[in-house]
Amino acid sequence: MTTSFFALLAGLISVVNPFSAMPVFLALTKEEGKKQRNRIALKGCLFFALILLVFYFCGIYILDFFHITVDALRIAGGIIIFGSGSALLTGRFAKNRSITKKVTKEARLKEDISLSPLAMPMLSGPGSISYLIAIRSENHEWKEYWLMVTVILVSAVITYLVFRVSTRVTRFLGEAGMNSVSRIIGFIVMSIGVQYIITGIRAVFSL
Repeated sequence: MTTSFFALLAGLISVVNPFSAMPVFLALTKEEGKKQRNRIALKGCLFFALILLVFYFCGIYILDFFHITVDALRIAGGIIIFGSGSALLTGRFAKNRSITKKVTKEARLKEDISLSPLAMPMLSGPGSISYLIAIRSENHEWKEYWLMVTVILVSAVITYLVFRVSTRVTRFLGEAGMNSVSRIIGFIVMSIGVQYIITGIRAVFSL
């Protein structure tokens, strides 16, 4: 159970990737004080956890409504996750999460960015949602449900802590260090995406 917990947590954190979201978060909150920035981070992570929990428990029924198989979701989700990893390798994280110049400009005019664009689409995007729905399709016992709920909540706590120390981390690592971390995580995320695509194709063609 412990091994499964850390494996699921590592997978979700890699897809969500709060470390690469740090520069965008700081850019959107650069005019805020430390307390206000931490408050925005806390609310954003609470919304983030709520969104993931809703899709984890209800996403499978959305698939049924549209007659989409889990294997099709795995392939589509794998492509999206692979694209997210590729964006990290090439430094296009913000663009990949739909954080365009227009979105950034609108966010700076908003009083509260915790729900949009912080919680969605910056943290809970198609990649993390498809990842959770695929996991949910494999879980059929309450202990597995509670395990994934714990993983989601812990990932939200980790993301909040990352945002709290974002100023110090970016100052310590510098741009070169942040780019290196993003590329390493990007490679892991791309591998997760490829594995999802392979799993989906094997199931479809019964290889």
